[in-house]
Amino acid sequence: MQIEVNRKTAKGLLTKASGFLEGYTHTLNPYTGCAFACSYCYVRQMPVALFRSEAWGSWVDVKENAAALLAKELAKAKRRGPVTIFMSSATDPYQPLEYQERLTRSLLEAMIAEPPDFVFVQTRSPLVKRDADLLQALGCRVRVSMTVETDREDIRRAFAPSAPPIPARLAALRELAARGIPVQAAIAPVLPSSEHFAERLVGIVERVCIDDYFMGDGSGGRRTARIGVRAIYDALGLPDWYGPDAFKRVHEQLLRHFPQERVLVSQEGFLPG
Repeated sequence: MQIEVNRKTAKGLLTKASGFLEGYTHTLNPYTGCAFACSYCYVRQMPVALFRSEAWGSWVDVKENAAALLAKELAKAKRRGPVTIFMSSATDPYQPLEYQERLTRSLLEAMIAEPPDFVFVQTRSPLVKRDADLLQALGCRVRVSMTVETDREDIRRAFAPSAPPIPARLAALRELAARGIPVQAAIAPVLPSSEHFAERLVGIVERVCIDDYFMGDGSGGRRTARIGVRAIYDALGLPDWYGPDAFKRVHEQLLRHFPQERVLVSQEGFLPG
């Protein structure tokens, strides 16, 4: 798909966090829009997507002045108290455009110059390992959370064909962990997976977060229902994987391989620290 790229001057970058992310002071989205266009993405039902005529995933807005703006906003915010940042809540900071734009990298550089108390980097892209030098420099102030919704590539292709392959994500997690960068695997949302999913994560990460539409889409699953993602489960003949109890089969599997305190559920897995 050809992506329409728009360049804009942002008026503000740090947004006050609320709701599911109320444990943070701010959210930070380097881009508006996301080329990964995952079928289940809750952002499809948010104003940023609903008020655009173009299909979600077909456009991305680049915030050209982001790094300079962040430096100013960080300095100001830190004068008021601790600053904790969730990056990103409505886009992927390492979507394909980041290869050439290097916008997210510039934001990390700004954070090194003016460090927040904590930044949580949420992505599904192996590109994050490019910035391992900056992530190392942030030390205990950062955690990288890599979305790994399933261990089955056929399932990944059915739900998120434009997203990076699962093996590449796991390899990136392994590399970041080896460099001492705090990481976690985020099984969010839980998609159909194999009985060996938890085994494949052992030895790569020490911490796992699991979430689903019903806990994590901000509306008890109603927002996801409007997207129509249930049809994909039905087409695959896997309707039993769509429901508020489906996550338990993966959760129970994880508890057989990870200490209970290392298996976090929904919001607790995305909080600072």
